[in-house]
Amino acid sequence: MTPGRFAGAPGSRYFDNAATSFPKPPGVARAMARYLDEMGGSYGRSAYPRAREVARLIERTRDRLAETLGTRLAEQVVFQPNATTALNTVLQGFSYHRGKVLVTPLEHNAVMRPLAELARRGLLHWEVMPHHADGTVDLDRLPAAVTPDVRLAVVNHMSNVNGVVQPLAAIKERLGAVPVLVDASQSLGTVPLRTDEWNLDYVAVTGHKGLLGPTGTGALFLRRPETVAPLIWGGTGSRSDRFEMPDELPDRFEAGTANLAGLCGLLAALEERPAPRHELAAFLALLERLRRLPGMIVWAAADPAAQGEVASITVAGRDPADLGNRLAERFGIEVRIGLQCAPLAHRTLGTFPQGTVRLAPSIYHSPADLEFLAAALEEVVRGT
Repeated sequence: MTPGRFAGAPGSRYFDNAATSFPKPPGVARAMARYLDEMGGSYGRSAYPRAREVARLIERTRDRLAETLGTRLAEQVVFQPNATTALNTVLQGFSYHRGKVLVTPLEHNAVMRPLAELARRGLLHWEVMPHHADGTVDLDRLPAAVTPDVRLAVVNHMSNVNGVVQPLAAIKERLGAVPVLVDASQSLGTVPLRTDEWNLDYVAVTGHKGLLGPTGTGALFLRRPETVAPLIWGGTGSRSDRFEMPDELPDRFEAGTANLAGLCGLLAALEERPAPRHELAAFLALLERLRRLPGMIVWAAADPAAQGEVASITVAGRDPADLGNRLAERFGIEVRIGLQCAPLAHRTLGTFPQGTVRLAPSIYHSPADLEFLAAALEEVVRGT
């Protein structure tokens, strides 16, 4: 096999899309450059023509993002610099009354670190939901975990380690009246999300992963915004006669100047999204092929119907870092190794502390790109 380090289209050897997507649709860079080079102007602060044009684009971005989220409540989608800030807004602004927070076993540190700090302060305690070996929530045992002291549940819609897609609608139903915060960082753009149909309470998203937008963009949906205090306080361009944050949305949660160039780029990503170059079945076939390699363990959903386009691998007796480095050095293949900022997930799967090699293609990868990855892994694992 010819290594072909620089062969193929841009991004064809890049399999770290669970960290950030690459490449982006061409219109993303053009939209950002247009704002920076031709438009300028702020949002929500002025009424001159340039500012009105910026406001029109930003509100269009909000509307398109609401459509992607599956909600008609666009005014309750507030922009954030990333999903971590969106998650912290809810986690740190919610009233727990020293109660309990339920989490899935596959949560990212963007959830677990804030919860650990709040627990350290004595404001809450957290508990992992009943689950199966792959981290999928056990729906049969979940109702018993919903004790009277449960104040909030947090659900990572799609794991950034093994790609498990949690059954959100069923989880929400079994939680009853418990409000649910969904981390849709990995899922949005690749897995359907029906925020209104499933009556989701809070949804945190990022723009730079499955949505193919730029970094520094994200959002938070709040069905009942009055239940969350703002995380950041400051100027909004409205109610400027008061020291208090305004009650109106989106201003209550959008203090400070937003990443306007980034949001223009996100709009382009939402409106110019290309058709996928491969089907999920091709990724599932890749995983099946890898399972046949000696010593190979594929960390993925037990049920293929619950699998997103992220998975991890380990090889018995081999350091994940060595595998990842060999892929990069011999074939120019770029993957994430280690714990992927999700130690709880790795403890659940039994891959802590060494972690895994994570495989995360994008919609730009062709079946030939997946074939190249499979053949490269076969050579690395077999030592040929």
